[in-house]
Amino acid sequence: QVHLAESGGGSAQAGGSLRLSCAASGLTFSTYAMGWFRQAPGEEREFVASISWRAGNRDYADSVKGRFTISRDNAKNTVYLQMNSLKPEDTAVYYCSARPLRAAIDSTRIFLRDYEYDYWGQGTQVTVSS
Repeated sequence: QVHLAESGGGSAQAGGSLRLSCAASGLTFSTYAMGWFRQAPGEEREFVASISWRAGNRDYADSVKGRFTISRDNAKNTVYLQMNSLKPEDTAVYYCSARPLRAAIDSTRIFLRDYEYDYWGQGTQVTVSS
Protein backbone atom coordinates (compact mmCIF):
# COMPACT_ATOMS: atom_id res chain seq x y z
CA GLN A 1 0.00 0.00 0.00
CA VAL A 2 1.41 3.34 -1.05
CA HIS A 3 1.80 5.87 1.73
CA LEU A 4 3.07 9.46 1.48
CA ALA A 5 3.81 11.34 4.69
CA GLU A 6 4.56 15.06 4.63
CA SER A 7 6.43 16.82 7.42
CA GLY A 8 8.21 20.10 8.05
CA GLY A 9 5.26 22.45 7.92
CA GLY A 10 4.68 25.10 10.52
CA SER A 11 4.75 28.83 11.00
CA ALA A 12 7.25 31.28 9.58
CA GLN A 13 7.62 35.01 9.20
CA ALA A 14 7.61 36.64 5.79
CA GLY A 15 11.07 36.33 4.30
CA GLY A 16 11.78 33.17 6.25
CA SER A 17 12.33 29.59 5.14
CA LEU A 18 10.83 26.17 5.67
CA ARG A 19 11.77 22.76 4.28
CA LEU A 20 9.03 20.25 3.62
CA SER A 21 9.74 16.54 3.37
CA CYS A 22 7.62 13.75 1.96
CA ALA A 23 8.56 10.20 2.89
CA ALA A 24 7.17 7.55 0.56
CA SER A 25 6.61 3.87 1.31
CA GLY A 26 4.97 0.94 -0.45
CA LEU A 27 6.32 1.89 -3.86
CA THR A 28 9.49 1.77 -5.93
CA PHE A 29 10.20 5.43 -5.32
CA SER A 30 12.83 5.85 -8.01
CA THR A 31 10.25 5.03 -10.70
CA TYR A 32 7.75 7.70 -9.64
CA ALA A 33 7.46 11.33 -10.68
CA MET A 34 6.75 13.47 -7.63
CA GLY A 35 4.91 16.72 -7.12
CA TRP A 36 3.93 19.31 -4.56
CA PHE A 37 0.57 21.06 -4.59
CA ARG A 38 -1.05 23.46 -2.15
CA GLN A 39 -4.51 24.55 -1.17
CA ALA A 40 -5.34 27.78 0.63
CA PRO A 41 -8.66 28.25 2.46
CA GLY A 42 -11.47 28.82 -0.01
CA GLU A 43 -9.19 28.16 -2.97
CA GLU A 44 -8.71 25.25 -5.34
CA ARG A 45 -5.66 23.05 -5.04
CA GLU A 46 -2.85 24.42 -7.18
CA PHE A 47 0.39 23.13 -8.61
CA VAL A 48 3.60 24.19 -6.84
CA ALA A 49 6.46 22.04 -8.16
CA SER A 50 7.22 18.77 -9.88
CA ILE A 51 10.30 16.61 -10.39
CA SER A 52 10.71 13.87 -12.96
CA TRP A 53 11.54 10.23 -12.35
CA ARG A 54 15.14 10.75 -13.36
CA ALA A 55 15.27 14.01 -11.34
CA GLY A 56 16.81 15.82 -14.27
CA ASN A 57 13.72 17.91 -14.91
CA ARG A 58 11.88 20.23 -12.60
CA ASP A 59 9.14 22.78 -13.02
CA TYR A 60 7.57 25.36 -10.76
CA ALA A 61 4.52 27.53 -10.58
CA ASP A 62 5.34 31.09 -11.60
CA SER A 63 4.41 32.28 -8.12
CA VAL A 64 7.23 30.28 -6.50
CA LYS A 65 9.96 30.32 -9.17
CA GLY A 66 13.25 31.52 -7.78
CA ARG A 67 12.08 30.96 -4.18
CA PHE A 68 11.20 27.25 -3.94
CA THR A 69 13.33 24.25 -4.89
CA ILE A 70 12.12 20.68 -5.31
CA SER A 71 14.58 17.82 -4.93
CA ARG A 72 14.53 14.08 -4.31
CA ASP A 73 16.68 11.50 -2.59
CA ASN A 74 15.88 8.11 -4.08
CA ALA A 75 18.02 6.34 -1.48
CA LYS A 76 15.79 7.75 1.25
CA ASN A 77 12.49 7.52 -0.67
CA THR A 78 11.98 11.20 0.06
CA VAL A 79 11.11 14.32 -1.90
CA TYR A 80 11.77 17.79 -0.50
CA LEU A 81 10.46 21.29 -1.03
CA GLN A 82 12.83 24.01 0.14
CA MET A 83 10.86 27.21 0.54
CA ASN A 84 12.76 30.48 0.87
CA SER A 85 11.67 34.12 0.91
CA LEU A 86 8.27 33.04 2.13
CA LYS A 87 5.30 35.34 1.61
CA PRO A 88 1.94 35.45 3.41
CA GLU A 89 0.32 34.27 0.19
CA ASP A 90 2.27 31.01 0.50
CA THR A 91 0.02 30.11 3.43
CA ALA A 92 -1.74 26.84 2.56
CA VAL A 93 -1.88 23.14 3.19
CA TYR A 94 0.90 21.55 1.13
CA TYR A 95 0.39 18.11 -0.38
CA CYS A 96 2.89 15.64 -1.77
CA SER A 97 1.87 13.53 -4.77
CA ALA A 98 3.25 10.58 -6.71
CA ARG A 99 2.77 9.24 -10.23
CA PRO A 100 4.18 5.89 -11.38
CA LEU A 101 6.17 5.49 -14.55
CA ARG A 102 3.77 4.29 -17.25
CA ALA A 103 5.89 4.60 -20.35
CA ALA A 104 9.51 5.18 -21.17
CA ILE A 105 8.70 8.73 -22.20
CA ASP A 106 7.51 9.39 -18.64
CA SER A 107 11.06 9.18 -17.31
CA THR A 108 11.77 12.84 -18.04
CA ARG A 109 8.26 14.27 -18.06
CA ILE A 110 6.98 16.86 -15.66
CA PHE A 111 3.36 16.59 -14.53
CA LEU A 112 1.60 19.80 -13.58
CA ARG A 113 -2.02 18.77 -13.06
CA ASP A 114 -3.39 17.12 -9.96
CA TYR A 115 -5.39 14.53 -11.94
CA GLU A 116 -2.13 13.20 -13.37
CA TYR A 117 -1.08 11.91 -9.95
CA ASP A 118 -2.20 8.63 -8.42
CA TYR A 119 -1.25 9.02 -4.77
CA TRP A 120 -1.49 11.84 -2.25
CA GLY A 121 -0.33 12.56 1.26
CA GLN A 122 -2.49 14.00 4.04
CA GLY A 123 -0.92 17.44 3.78
CA THR A 124 1.05 19.71 6.07
CA GLN A 125 0.05 23.23 7.07
CA VAL A 126 2.32 26.16 6.24
CA THR A 127 1.44 29.53 7.74
CA VAL A 128 3.40 32.66 6.85
CA SER A 129 2.82 35.84 8.83
CA SER A 130 3.71 39.35 7.71
